[in-house]
Amino acid sequence: MNANHPEMGHLPSPLIEVRDERLSVGALQLYLKRDDLIHPEIPGNKWRKLKYNLLVATKHRHSTLLTFGGAYSNHIRATASAGYNFGFTTIGVIRGEEHLPLNESLAFAVSRGMRLTYMDRATYREKTRPEVMTSLREQFGDFYLLPEGGSNALAVKGCAELPGEIDIEFDVICCACGTGGTLAGISAALKDGQQALGFSALKGGQFLADEVARLQGEAYGRVFENWSIEYDFHFGGFAKRKPELDRFIDDFEARHGLRLDWVYVGKMMYGIYALAEQGRFDGRTVVAVITGGPTP
Repeated sequence: MNANHPEMGHLPSPLIEVRDERLSVGALQLYLKRDDLIHPEIPGNKWRKLKYNLLVATKHRHSTLLTFGGAYSNHIRATASAGYNFGFTTIGVIRGEEHLPLNESLAFAVSRGMRLTYMDRATYREKTRPEVMTSLREQFGDFYLLPEGGSNALAVKGCAELPGEIDIEFDVICCACGTGGTLAGISAALKDGQQALGFSALKGGQFLADEVARLQGEAYGRVFENWSIEYDFHFGGFAKRKPELDRFIDDFEARHGLRLDWVYVGKMMYGIYALAEQGRFDGRTVVAVITGGPTP
């Protein structure tokens, strides 16, 4: 993977101010960090998580990437595109049974050269066990392993580059949470007095706090104390939605010309507006990270 490759991402991603009279009551200034514009097929936190993993895979002469995900996984899509753009063979281990025709996400992955294989849900829950890894290597040969969701110590260090791109003074930076890697990296790079706030996209996402701490420990040998997670804006759970979320997303698009992803980013942004209405951000400057584009 060459750092000067023409398909490398466009960095730094833009920072855009949101002008919305609903935020002016508490004198909140809100900015969007448009990481969704980094790369057309590997946007946002997916790009940042993959960057150093791809460099290490190249350094150690791996030619194949293997990773895990559900049937609608954005990580599966991003890994397939990364393989296509940077010359890796890719294998996607998909949770559950095969369903034909393929959905849009998996069809895209196949169009980018990814080989799909399916794993029953019971085995998938044990996918990190040595015997499962041995079986996969017997089946597919040598590969560089990317964890489900792409979050590991290298991914954390990629995400930690984000705050340094922001050229304004800010108090709080917000991101959606699915595996905790983005929050772990962002918080590690903040200045004194700045806070990182994650919004869980998962129902019962309290385990994410342990994951963020684990990832920071692996990447930096310590856990930072400048982050927290909101758990009340999941709208029923991962990849679930409710009419009030859809209405908020429609209204945000009408006001600001940006369609929010409803799986992650829309839930975070709804949460930011709800907390702003409660006065949580009065007089503060908040940056919201747009980690990806609209979900089909």
